[in-house]
Amino acid sequence: MICGGIDAFGQERPDRGQWLDQIRQYKRTYFTKELNLTKEQQQKFFPLYEEMSDQTTRIEEETRIMERRISESEDASDLEYEKGAEALFDMKLKQAEVEKSYMEKFRAILSAKQLFELKGAERSFARDMMRQHNRLRTAKNVEIK
Repeated sequence: MICGGIDAFGQERPDRGQWLDQIRQYKRTYFTKELNLTKEQQQKFFPLYEEMSDQTTRIEEETRIMERRISESEDASDLEYEKGAEALFDMKLKQAEVEKSYMEKFRAILSAKQLFELKGAERSFARDMMRQHNRLRTAKNVEIK
């Protein structure tokens, strides 16, 4: 994915940091509405939630770097493939452990109902983002024809 500059459709692309900040702000607004968060809850919840997200993203990025390094290697050993496969299978487990540890912190901020609805809000947000992405991509493809 190219960030910054001009995209394949001749339109300006925001840099990756700016794009991620926009997504994060949209996610804050979305979760505030979906979970019915008070101002006080927002102030306490979002820094923790974003800290958790940064940790799970880092786990994924580190795993993907290893995966890319092994797959691009001309002479990767069976041991490297084995360790790489192990890391790929363990990635979701490590992310889940991070999320579980933050659940305890969220419990002090969110009501039981909000905590329960958090995972649903995450799934709903992801679906919403995919719909918007597909809608934009379809609109750009129609413009090109």
